[in-house]
Amino acid sequence: MQAFEYSKPTTTKEALGMLGAQWGETDILAGGTDLLSLMKDYVHTPKRVVSLSGIKELKLIKSAADGLHIGAMVTIEELLENAQVRKEYASLVQAARGISSPQIRAMGTVGGDLCQRPRCWYFRKGFGLLPRDSRGRDLVPNGENRYHAILGNSGPAKFVSASSLAPALVALGAKVTIASASGNRTVDVEKFFMAPTDASTREVDLKPNEILTGIVVPVAGGAKQATYEVRQKEALDWPLATASVALKMSGSTVQSAKVVLGHVAPTPWNSAEAAQALAGKAINESTAKVAADAALARATPLSQNAYKVQLAKVAVKRALLAAAGKA
Repeated sequence: MQAFEYSKPTTTKEALGMLGAQWGETDILAGGTDLLSLMKDYVHTPKRVVSLSGIKELKLIKSAADGLHIGAMVTIEELLENAQVRKEYASLVQAARGISSPQIRAMGTVGGDLCQRPRCWYFRKGFGLLPRDSRGRDLVPNGENRYHAILGNSGPAKFVSASSLAPALVALGAKVTIASASGNRTVDVEKFFMAPTDASTREVDLKPNEILTGIVVPVAGGAKQATYEVRQKEALDWPLATASVALKMSGSTVQSAKVVLGHVAPTPWNSAEAAQALAGKAINESTAKVAADAALARATPLSQNAYKVQLAKVAVKRALLAAAGKA
C-alpha cells in the first residue's frame, strides 16, 4: 500500500483537527476490516490515517431517556455481549450474528459497519463507485451484476448497501450522531445512506471532516422484531438479501410496521408498500406473503440478478413470521 502518516488522537476534538477538507486526504481507521483492504488494493490512498482506537468515549454503550446510545467504536462482539441489546433488540442481535467471522466481530465496529464502502467488484477493482467505460457508458446493466441492486437502481448507483446492521437500525428508527469542528448533528439512519448521482458524492451523508461518533436506538417499547438473511454460504460473506422488521401490535393485529430490506438496493430499502399491506392485519403465512410481494412489486432486476427478487420475498416473509412468533 501507499505510505501514509498515522495519527492516534485521544479525544474526538483532537481527531477532528487531523481530518482533511477533501476526500482522499485522510481516512478514519476504526477496526480496519474494510479500510486496510481498500488501501492494499489502492482504492483508497490517504496521506494520513486517523485511528479512533484511543478515544474511550466512542467505546461505550449506555442507556438514556431517549434510548440506547452505542458508541461508534463498540465492536460487533461487544454489541452481542451487551445484556440490554440482547433483551430488547432482537433484530439487531440477529443482524450482528449474521457477521459470522469471529475475527471481524472482534475487530469490526458498529460505526465501521455503517460506513464501509460498497462491495461492488467494479468499485473494488478501481472503476469507481459509478463505473463507466471509456465512452462514458454504465458498465453494470449488461456486465457482471449478479450481486447488484434490484430496487432503487434507476439512477447511476447500482451497487448494494453493504451494512449488516443498517436494515435493523432503520426498522427500529435509530439515528446516528455526527461530529465536526463546527458542531454536532443527528441524522436518521435511513437518511444517512444515499444513492449518489455523480462521482463527487459518497454513499453516506458524511463529509471528509466529520466523524460518525455513535448511534441512538429508541426504546423498543415492546415492538416485535426480527431479521432474516438469505446467504449463498454461511462462511464469511455478505447476504444476498436481508429483511428486518419491527411491528407494533394491538393484540394480534398489526398497528404499524416497518419492513426494511438490505443488500438489494444502494440504500437500506424501507418498504412503505409492505407496511401498508400489513396494517390492521394479523400475521400469518398468507398476510406475510402478501407483504413480501408488495415489498418487491417495484423491483427492476438487471441482466443477471432476477433471482434476488424471490430471495428478498423469502427474507421478508420469514422475518415477519419470526417477529410474530410463527416461524
